[in-house]
Amino acid sequence: MAKVAIVCNGIEPSSVFPPLILGGSAAASGDEVILFYTPSGAPALVKGKLEEMRGKKGLPDPVELYEGIRNLGGKIYVCELALEVKDLKKEDFREGVEIIGATTFMSRIKDATVTFSF
Repeated sequence: MAKVAIVCNGIEPSSVFPPLILGGSAAASGDEVILFYTPSGAPALVKGKLEEMRGKKGLPDPVELYEGIRNLGGKIYVCELALEVKDLKKEDFREGVEIIGATTFMSRIKDATVTFSF
């Protein structure tokens, strides 16, 4: 089993879909998955935002991917800096999102065998 760490740095579909697709594939393969959304990527996890990305030609449903990762034990984190930088609150985010600092994220992925950043 691998430990897969994926960072999302934006809210455009080109930044949001790859972490969800790769994270979902890794989780379905039995790997430990950790997704980390920087302040720039954090708004993608605000309630309703993934729903707005549904129906993109040739791409899977982002809500199903998100839920699949969670259901398979994946961890989904938002950088705590996003709260102030993007004027967001914990309750603004989808169910299952945890708020952590970069230092905590780094300690949790120390032994990651696969890493991606989008």
